Amino acid sequence: MQALYGFFQSENKDLAKTEREMFTGIDKIYDLYIYQLAFLLELKHVAGVLIEEAKTKHLPSKEDLNPNLKFIENKFLIQLEENIHLKREMNNRKISWNNEFELVKKVLNTIKASEIYGKYMNVSDDSYKTDRNFIIEIFKEFIADYEVLNHLYEEKNLHWGDDIYIVNPTVVKTIESFKEDSTPDLHLSVLYKDREEDMEFVKDLLRQTAIRNDETEKLIGDKTKNWEVERIAMMDVLLMKMAITEMLHFSSIPVKVTLNEYIEISKMYSTPKSKIFINGILDKLVADFKSGNMLNKMGRGLME
Repeated sequence: MQALYGFFQSENKDLAKTEREMFTGIDKIYDLYIYQLAFLLELKHVAGVLIEEAKTKHLPSKEDLNPNLKFIENKFLIQLEENIHLKREMNNRKISWNNEFELVKKVLNTIKASEIYGKYMNVSDDSYKTDRNFIIEIFKEFIADYEVLNHLYEEKNLHWGDDIYIVNPTVVKTIESFKEDSTPDLHLSVLYKDREEDMEFVKDLLRQTAIRNDETEKLIGDKTKNWEVERIAMMDVLLMKMAITEMLHFSSIPVKVTLNEYIEISKMYSTPKSKIFINGILDKLVADFKSGNMLNKMGRGLME
């Protein structure tokens, strides 16, 4: 959607360039995923640094000299730190939090001041499950939607402000995939479920939507005769063009899945009333497609 929006707005309409930039953007989503996992490790690292610094105070307290090490000895974090795939991705993608000590410290102090942290540090249960669940809890509560952290990500990549909402649930699923007996070669989540098939779908949807622009614009125009297509929100028109292209030219995707998907996207990216408008136009078009036998779906249930 973002790639097509940029394509239709551009003057030169370079589809090959748009495609390259789109796949680069998709790959960068994985960078964000690795950044979020690496942030958990940096919290552990900074906590360890602060513990050592406290011991060297002029007048260290009893607590400074005998600190509670439960957080930096968290069994899940130690596993994550040893994961060879995370190490490799951080190295290959040059992902590091080394220059953001103060930011990480700020987040850590917020966590430390919480009831969640206090309860965890003082509970006698030292099981792996407790350690892992605590990390999930602090990730959801203090990291996933931390405003300053999100601003930093947006400075690194303009699209990451949106991509973070895809990445965060994936981070939680990744943490949940770790078990007490997981080895350092446990695989992380992957960017594509089936790389070849998924990349082909993305490329085809981009190209088919661009190539069939006149065709889909006429279909939309015929159903919005009381409106000039130019006056309809551009994002609404784009989402309908993509949905029509998917319904007519992607035989393995059920019509209902397409409708639900684009209506959901409209809730995030278009006007408050867009979902009703888009749903109404697409419903009329689906009725026409069915009566005209234009939906060439393969397999039972794909017409619905």
